[in-house]
Amino acid sequence: MEEALLITRLRNGSYSAFNTLYRMYAKRLYAYCLQFTKSAEESCDIVQETFVKLWENRNKLQDCPSIRPLLFAIAKNDLINAYKRRINSPAYEDYVCFQDALKDEDTHLHIEYQEFLDNVEKAIGKLSPSQQKVIRLSRFQNLSNKEIATQTGLSEQTVKNQLSIGLKKLRELITEFISLALPLLLVN
Repeated sequence: MEEALLITRLRNGSYSAFNTLYRMYAKRLYAYCLQFTKSAEESCDIVQETFVKLWENRNKLQDCPSIRPLLFAIAKNDLINAYKRRINSPAYEDYVCFQDALKDEDTHLHIEYQEFLDNVEKAIGKLSPSQQKVIRLSRFQNLSNKEIATQTGLSEQTVKNQLSIGLKKLRELITEFISLALPLLLVN
C-alpha cells in the first residue's frame, strides 16, 4: 500500500494503517536509537514513545509522501532528551560516542545535532566564568572535584557547589531550548 495513503488513513484514526507503519519503521528506528543509546531497553522505550507521539498527534499530520522524516525527528528529540537527563552523569563517554555516531549520520541530522551542541555551548556561556570552567573540566575533561580544586585553586566544596548550581542552570537552559525547538519539529 502506498505510504501517503497510509498516512491519510492514520490521520483518520485507522489502527491497521498505524500497525502497518509500525511494522515498516520500528526496526529502523530501533537500530537508529541503538547507535546512540547502546541500550536495547532504552532504544525500545524511545521507539515506543515515538509511535505513541505519532498516534497522539495523528490528526496534525500533513499530506506527505513519507512519514520517515517525522518519525526520525521525534526519535532524535527523544534521544536528545535522554542525553539531557544524563547531563548530571559523570559518564560523559556516552556524549562522545553520541557525537561520533552522528558523524556517520546523514548531513541533515548532523546539522540539527550541531545546532543543539551550539545551543549547549551558548547555554554554558551564560553561566558564571567559575561555573563554566568547573563544568568544562568536570564534564569535558573528566576531572574529579579534587583535581578541579587543585587546578583552579578553589576549595573542593566550592567546586562541588559551582558544579551543582551550574548543572542545574544548564539543564534549565537546555530544557528551554528543547521546548522552543519541539513545536518546530512537529510542524515540519
